[in-house]
Amino acid sequence: MRLMRLGPPGGERPVLGTADGRTYDLSGLTADLDPAFFASDGVTRVRDALAAGRLPELPAAGLAGQRTGAPVARPGAVLCIGQNYAAHARESGAEPPTEPILFHKSPNTVVGPEDTVLIPRGSKKTDWEVELTAVIGRRARYLTADDDPLAYVAGYAVGNDVSERAFQLETPGGQWSKGKSCETFNPLGPWLLTADEVPDPQALRLRSWVNGEPRQDSSTADMIFGVAEIVRHLSQYVVLEPGDLVNTGTPEGVALSGRFPYLSAGDVMEMEIDGLGRHRSVCADA
Repeated sequence: MRLMRLGPPGGERPVLGTADGRTYDLSGLTADLDPAFFASDGVTRVRDALAAGRLPELPAAGLAGQRTGAPVARPGAVLCIGQNYAAHARESGAEPPTEPILFHKSPNTVVGPEDTVLIPRGSKKTDWEVELTAVIGRRARYLTADDDPLAYVAGYAVGNDVSERAFQLETPGGQWSKGKSCETFNPLGPWLLTADEVPDPQALRLRSWVNGEPRQDSSTADMIFGVAEIVRHLSQYVVLEPGDLVNTGTPEGVALSGRFPYLSAGDVMEMEIDGLGRHRSVCADA
């Protein structure tokens, strides 16, 4: 199932999109696709309502031109894994990590898949990062070897972990979040594909383009730490709550490599992952 939110910022309506182009209104089941929705087993409720024919279909004509919002509203946390592809670690000038590197983005960085991305004031090194984003569906704490971490994932979406490298690496005060938490720095969407339709999150192709030119082209099979290992590992240190986002790292091909220029106003970023859709963000000065 494709869970989506349509409408202007702050006024999005939760909907279900299908592969054959139909759209169903979820307003009768939930006010939004927010942490409360995931905590109340919202994905199962949507699936049951669809099977029972209880979801009203929305006419295509009324949806034309509507903005697509991020598929998760107001996540409680955005947890990110750094240098999770060996080639990206090398292009960053670092050795591949021996355990997942965790950093946080401010939750209010999350914007829709076609919303404008703002280049921060004073920025010279704003960069792109296509990422597989896992959305937590159940509270996870201290998962053991007997637990299935993927059972705690509600679904997956295309993320872009936009980063300002000077803020991140040159004047960070010992941490990365200053370069990760600028406004609009986490475009997400266009939909959340429920986990039952992603049989293997480690078998997805992910790609990015800037101004139509290819930048990244890799597979989640190349992750150093897979989604299951990341979720289990994080649960030993933080409590993962329904609706939390986990950005799982980016492959090589970013501007930090020195092979491409950094972003500036007017540049267009496009991100795509197999089965999860594609999004397009235009950059503008803050």
